[in-house]
Amino acid sequence: MDTQKIRFVANKPWLTKDSPSCPEPIIRTLPEWYRKADRFIKDPISGQPIEKPNGGGKVPSWKACPAVFDIMGTGYAYKTPCDIEFFEDRNGEIQGRVLDERYQDFLVERLPLHRFPNPQGYHAKHFAWWPDWCVELPDGYSALYAQPFNRFELPFLTMSGIVDNDKVHLPGTMPFFVLKGVNGYVPAGTPYAQIFPFEREHWDAVVDMSLTQPEMSAKNRANSARFRQPNGGVYLKEIWERRKYE
Repeated sequence: MDTQKIRFVANKPWLTKDSPSCPEPIIRTLPEWYRKADRFIKDPISGQPIEKPNGGGKVPSWKACPAVFDIMGTGYAYKTPCDIEFFEDRNGEIQGRVLDERYQDFLVERLPLHRFPNPQGYHAKHFAWWPDWCVELPDGYSALYAQPFNRFELPFLTMSGIVDNDKVHLPGTMPFFVLKGVNGYVPAGTPYAQIFPFEREHWDAVVDMSLTQPEMSAKNRANSARFRQPNGGVYLKEIWERRKYE
């Protein structure tokens, strides 16, 4: 597998590799709730893993799903450069405050996007992040920018977008919404966007309806026999390909 190069170029003269906002592989920002989760479901009384009937092995939890690990560990993280305070004023309107004078332009307010649906449970007021870094990619590559995947505990929701970063190297603003009821601080170094570089390709979709019902059933049985092994782990050990993000 080829190794490509992604460049993160600083947009402020004092930024260093040790700055809280310095982008890094997003796997290094996995939250505590993920790290502490059990791979197998445990009995609430004994604390021991629950066994499947008839010697079928332990009952896996979501932590055992390689697809969840893969999406949360793929790509890089944009992170907040300092502590950010969000609070609702006496009128119930959300306000944001950057707690470091050097980064006052990191958090900006914007007019709401006309006719763009407001996510349920979030304030309609429109904010945007203004990253301290810009991305440069090899020819033919773009980057997906999105809310860090499965990070539902974060009090904000960053909008998604794709940029052809082989041609554009400017740190444009990234709109986001703030959850209603939030009054508190987002610490420095909190991931606010996940960056996934990918090669631009053309695709043709083929819809295949050729399998008969017996063939579908046989295929499902074969799939279960291979992957539904006691204690799992077959997909991770035999199928999954590790991608390195340094």
